[in-house]
Amino acid sequence: MEDLNEKESGEELFHAQAHIWNHIYSFINSMSLRCAVQLGIPDIIHNHHQPITLSEMITKLAIPTAKTDSMFRLMRLLVHSGFFAVRKASEDQEEEGYVLTPSSRLLLKDNVMTVSPLLQAVLDPILMTPWHFLSAWFKGDGLTAFETAHKRTFWDYASQDIELNNFFNEAMESDTRLVMSVVVTKCKGVFEGLGALVDVAGGTGTLAKNISETFPSLKCAVLDLPHVVATLKGNENLTYIAGDMFESIPHADAVLLKWILHNWNDEECIKILKGCKEAISSGDEGRNSGKVIIIDMVVGDKKEDHKSTETQLFLDMQMMTLYTGKERTAKEWEKVFLESGFSHYKITPILGLRSLIEVYP
Repeated sequence: MEDLNEKESGEELFHAQAHIWNHIYSFINSMSLRCAVQLGIPDIIHNHHQPITLSEMITKLAIPTAKTDSMFRLMRLLVHSGFFAVRKASEDQEEEGYVLTPSSRLLLKDNVMTVSPLLQAVLDPILMTPWHFLSAWFKGDGLTAFETAHKRTFWDYASQDIELNNFFNEAMESDTRLVMSVVVTKCKGVFEGLGALVDVAGGTGTLAKNISETFPSLKCAVLDLPHVVATLKGNENLTYIAGDMFESIPHADAVLLKWILHNWNDEECIKILKGCKEAISSGDEGRNSGKVIIIDMVVGDKKEDHKSTETQLFLDMQMMTLYTGKERTAKEWEKVFLESGFSHYKITPILGLRSLIEVYP
């Protein structure tokens, strides 16, 4: 049998080996970052108000001095990954200290746009376990690898497990605060002129609250499952409605779907969107009006940015593994929109890895 490796030079072999190693061990980046967040390292650095030395960090974290070298190695990796940087601790000494970077500032607990809850959720054992069942799922008949691992769907698990329900909602809330900081400043025109809006599967209502506060004349409602909204209280501009988006969506001028449709397959999305189309139709004249506002990914809309596309593909694999959904290309979105009965749409790639999509009857 021919030795396939004879066709490769030594340099090519080692390059291929390094490529494989990098992917084998890439989980170490995410788990090391999770460790840093759990220890509170970003907040310790932030509260120090100047570069913090390794020894100062060890003291403030109450880490045994015997683990000083281990902490250095953890920080060395996270500095290499761009989550922290090193600077001189002071002008009159050579010793270096750690400082935050734009990425680690988004991990601070008191940052209103913190992404720490999303990090903690995605890397929680409940959501990590299904990845160990991915190959078994491919050969089996379960809906998802999550179901193969946990013997129930993600949504069934979340409805019965307070811990999962809470950290999932916290993750969505944190993401919403970051997204809305851009939407309410750069996309105001999307909401102007609307009288009523329904945030479908809006969780605890962080997004709807933000919109109602920015546009006081706009009446907002949050539709979500009973166990999600059971204890939530609204106000004169914000109401919570217990229901199922697959069954019925309240009438409004606009329906908002933030990071919802990617959780579902095409058939399920079409059912949701048909319900949205009915919700924005005019009862008096029997013809359609209003629009559906979608915040979701459009895969491949930044072809020149390899890392952005890679992250979108990571999210697509997560949708396949945990749910029944997918991240869609522009053509795949168009197919879903047209089959749902909509006539046209507009994609605005203004939200980093995601886009704002307006869909019209």
